[in-house]
Amino acid sequence: MSAPDMEAYFQYLKNRSIPGLLYRRYYLYPKLVRKLTGKVLDYGCGIGDFVQFRANTVGVDINSHNVDYCRHRGLDAGLIEGNHIPFADGTFDGVMLDNVLEHIPGEAVSSVIEEIKRVLKTGGTMVVGVPGLKGYESDPDHKVFYSEESLVALFFRHGFESSEVFLMPVASKRFEHILQQFCVYAVFTLKNARKPA
Repeated sequence: MSAPDMEAYFQYLKNRSIPGLLYRRYYLYPKLVRKLTGKVLDYGCGIGDFVQFRANTVGVDINSHNVDYCRHRGLDAGLIEGNHIPFADGTFDGVMLDNVLEHIPGEAVSSVIEEIKRVLKTGGTMVVGVPGLKGYESDPDHKVFYSEESLVALFFRHGFESSEVFLMPVASKRFEHILQQFCVYAVFTLKNARKPA
Protein backbone atom coordinates (compact mmCIF):
# COMPACT_ATOMS: atom_id res chain seq x y z
CA MET A 1 0.00 0.00 0.00
CA SER A 2 1.43 3.39 -0.99
CA ALA A 3 1.85 6.25 1.50
CA PRO A 4 -1.17 8.19 0.10
CA ASP A 5 -3.26 5.01 0.29
CA MET A 6 -2.21 4.48 3.92
CA GLU A 7 -3.18 8.05 4.79
CA ALA A 8 -6.53 7.63 3.02
CA TYR A 9 -7.25 4.35 4.81
CA PHE A 10 -6.36 5.91 8.16
CA GLN A 11 -8.83 8.75 7.46
CA TYR A 12 -11.46 6.19 6.43
CA LEU A 13 -11.05 4.34 9.73
CA LYS A 14 -11.32 7.57 11.73
CA ASN A 15 -14.58 8.49 9.99
CA ARG A 16 -16.53 5.27 10.47
CA SER A 17 -20.14 5.59 11.53
CA ILE A 18 -21.43 5.98 15.09
CA PRO A 19 -23.77 2.96 14.65
CA GLY A 20 -20.73 0.90 13.59
CA LEU A 21 -18.80 2.01 16.66
CA LEU A 22 -21.75 1.18 18.93
CA TYR A 23 -22.12 -2.24 17.27
CA ARG A 24 -18.49 -3.05 17.89
CA ARG A 25 -18.37 -1.72 21.43
CA TYR A 26 -21.62 -3.15 22.78
CA TYR A 27 -22.27 -6.25 20.67
CA LEU A 28 -19.26 -7.57 18.72
CA TYR A 29 -16.33 -6.90 21.07
CA PRO A 30 -18.02 -8.30 24.20
CA LYS A 31 -18.54 -11.56 22.30
CA LEU A 32 -14.98 -11.65 20.95
CA VAL A 33 -13.25 -10.94 24.26
CA ARG A 34 -14.91 -14.00 25.81
CA LYS A 35 -12.89 -16.12 23.36
CA LEU A 36 -9.53 -14.73 24.52
CA THR A 37 -7.51 -14.88 27.73
CA GLY A 38 -4.16 -13.52 28.89
CA LYS A 39 -2.00 -11.23 26.79
CA VAL A 40 -3.47 -10.68 23.31
CA LEU A 41 -2.08 -9.28 20.07
CA ASP A 42 -4.48 -7.39 17.80
CA TYR A 43 -2.86 -7.92 14.39
CA GLY A 44 -4.01 -5.16 12.03
CA CYS A 45 -5.30 -3.06 14.92
CA GLY A 46 -6.30 -0.07 12.80
CA ILE A 47 -7.01 2.93 15.05
CA GLY A 48 -7.02 0.78 18.18
CA ASP A 49 -10.70 0.27 19.03
CA PHE A 50 -10.20 -3.34 20.17
CA VAL A 51 -6.91 -2.52 21.93
CA GLN A 52 -8.73 0.17 23.89
CA PHE A 53 -11.70 -2.10 24.60
CA ARG A 54 -9.77 -5.08 25.99
CA ALA A 55 -7.19 -4.74 28.77
CA ASN A 56 -3.87 -6.58 28.28
CA THR A 57 -4.06 -6.18 24.49
CA VAL A 58 -1.30 -4.85 22.24
CA GLY A 59 -1.86 -3.72 18.66
CA VAL A 60 0.30 -3.97 15.55
CA ASP A 61 -0.37 -2.58 12.10
CA ILE A 62 1.45 -2.01 8.79
CA ASN A 63 0.08 1.54 8.59
CA SER A 64 2.30 4.01 10.45
CA HIS A 65 -0.58 6.54 10.60
CA ASN A 66 -2.67 3.99 12.53
CA VAL A 67 0.19 3.16 14.89
CA ASP A 68 0.94 6.85 15.57
CA TYR A 69 -2.74 7.50 16.23
CA CYS A 70 -2.96 4.56 18.65
CA ARG A 71 0.10 5.78 20.53
CA HIS A 72 -1.36 9.30 20.66
CA ARG A 73 -4.43 7.74 22.31
CA GLY A 74 -2.12 6.16 24.91
CA LEU A 75 -2.48 2.64 23.48
CA ASP A 76 0.30 0.07 23.16
CA ALA A 77 0.89 -0.33 19.42
CA GLY A 78 3.81 -1.32 17.21
CA LEU A 79 4.61 -1.19 13.52
CA ILE A 80 4.82 -4.33 11.38
CA GLU A 81 7.90 -3.80 9.22
CA GLY A 82 8.05 -6.05 6.19
CA ASN A 83 6.52 -9.14 7.71
CA HIS A 84 8.14 -8.87 11.15
CA ILE A 85 6.02 -8.52 14.31
CA PRO A 86 8.19 -6.67 16.87
CA PHE A 87 7.82 -9.23 19.69
CA ALA A 88 9.71 -12.30 20.89
CA ASP A 89 8.65 -15.88 20.20
CA GLY A 90 5.70 -17.08 22.29
CA THR A 91 4.85 -13.65 23.71
CA PHE A 92 1.06 -13.90 23.37
CA ASP A 93 -1.70 -16.13 24.72
CA GLY A 94 -4.04 -15.03 21.95
CA VAL A 95 -4.22 -13.18 18.65
CA MET A 96 -7.11 -11.21 17.14
CA LEU A 97 -7.18 -10.99 13.33
CA ASP A 98 -10.42 -9.12 12.64
CA ASN A 99 -11.19 -8.15 9.04
CA VAL A 100 -7.51 -8.19 8.09
CA LEU A 101 -6.86 -11.52 6.35
CA GLU A 102 -8.84 -10.56 3.22
CA HIS A 103 -6.51 -7.55 2.68
CA ILE A 104 -3.40 -9.76 2.44
CA PRO A 105 -2.43 -10.97 -1.06
CA GLY A 106 -2.77 -14.74 -1.43
CA GLU A 107 0.95 -15.29 -1.99
CA ALA A 108 1.78 -13.54 1.32
CA VAL A 109 -0.81 -15.18 3.58
CA SER A 110 1.30 -18.19 4.60
CA SER A 111 4.27 -16.07 5.70
CA VAL A 112 1.96 -13.76 7.70
CA ILE A 113 0.35 -16.71 9.50
CA GLU A 114 3.76 -18.26 10.23
CA GLU A 115 4.98 -14.96 11.72
CA ILE A 116 1.84 -14.75 13.86
CA LYS A 117 2.46 -18.35 14.98
CA ARG A 118 5.96 -17.35 16.05
CA VAL A 119 4.67 -14.86 18.63
CA LEU A 120 1.75 -17.08 19.76
CA LYS A 121 2.25 -19.61 22.55
CA THR A 122 1.58 -23.29 21.83
CA GLY A 123 -2.03 -23.85 22.86
CA GLY A 124 -2.75 -20.17 22.22
CA THR A 125 -6.00 -18.95 20.73
CA MET A 126 -6.52 -17.11 17.48
CA VAL A 127 -9.81 -15.39 16.62
CA VAL A 128 -10.17 -14.61 12.91
CA GLY A 129 -12.98 -12.62 11.31
CA VAL A 130 -13.53 -12.25 7.57
CA PRO A 131 -16.32 -10.49 5.67
CA GLY A 132 -19.16 -12.19 3.87
CA LEU A 133 -19.59 -11.72 0.14
CA LYS A 134 -21.28 -8.29 0.23
CA GLY A 135 -18.71 -6.92 2.67
CA TYR A 136 -15.88 -8.40 0.65
CA GLU A 137 -17.13 -6.78 -2.56
CA SER A 138 -17.55 -3.39 -0.87
CA ASP A 139 -13.82 -2.67 -0.41
CA PRO A 140 -11.48 -2.40 -3.41
CA ASP A 141 -8.50 -3.19 -1.15
CA HIS A 142 -9.80 -6.72 -0.46
CA LYS A 143 -7.57 -9.32 -2.14
CA VAL A 144 -8.88 -12.80 -1.20
CA PHE A 145 -12.39 -14.00 -0.33
CA TYR A 146 -12.62 -16.67 2.39
CA SER A 147 -15.60 -18.91 2.85
CA GLU A 148 -16.06 -20.62 6.20
CA GLU A 149 -14.60 -23.80 4.72
CA SER A 150 -11.57 -22.20 3.09
CA LEU A 151 -10.81 -20.20 6.25
CA VAL A 152 -10.80 -23.31 8.44
CA ALA A 153 -8.75 -25.26 5.88
CA LEU A 154 -6.13 -22.48 5.68
CA PHE A 155 -5.49 -22.43 9.41
CA PHE A 156 -5.60 -26.22 9.65
CA ARG A 157 -2.70 -26.34 7.15
CA HIS A 158 -0.73 -24.08 9.50
CA GLY A 159 -1.13 -26.28 12.58
CA PHE A 160 -4.30 -24.78 14.06
CA GLU A 161 -7.37 -26.64 15.22
CA SER A 162 -10.80 -25.04 14.82
CA SER A 163 -12.90 -25.00 17.99
CA GLU A 164 -15.80 -22.79 16.91
CA VAL A 165 -17.21 -20.92 13.92
CA PHE A 166 -19.92 -18.30 14.32
CA LEU A 167 -21.57 -15.61 12.21
CA MET A 168 -22.07 -11.95 13.11
CA PRO A 169 -24.21 -9.89 13.50
CA VAL A 170 -26.80 -12.59 12.74
CA ALA A 171 -26.33 -16.36 12.73
CA SER A 172 -27.63 -16.99 9.22
CA LYS A 173 -25.67 -17.24 5.97
CA ARG A 174 -28.68 -15.79 4.14
CA PHE A 175 -27.46 -12.35 5.25
CA GLU A 176 -24.04 -12.76 3.61
CA HIS A 177 -25.41 -11.24 0.37
CA ILE A 178 -27.49 -8.55 2.10
CA LEU A 179 -25.49 -7.09 5.01
CA GLN A 180 -22.16 -5.42 4.36
CA GLN A 181 -21.31 -5.95 8.06
CA PHE A 182 -21.91 -9.72 7.92
CA CYS A 183 -18.76 -11.64 8.96
CA VAL A 184 -17.63 -15.20 9.59
CA TYR A 185 -15.60 -15.64 12.78
CA ALA A 186 -13.52 -18.69 13.63
CA VAL A 187 -11.74 -19.55 16.86
CA PHE A 188 -8.55 -21.60 16.49
CA THR A 189 -6.06 -23.18 18.87
CA LEU A 190 -2.41 -23.54 17.92
CA LYS A 191 -1.76 -27.26 18.29
CA ASN A 192 0.97 -27.98 15.80
CA ALA A 193 4.04 -25.91 15.06
CA ARG A 194 4.83 -27.77 11.81
CA LYS A 195 5.26 -25.82 8.59
CA PRO A 196 2.41 -25.97 6.05
CA ALA A 197 2.54 -28.69 3.39
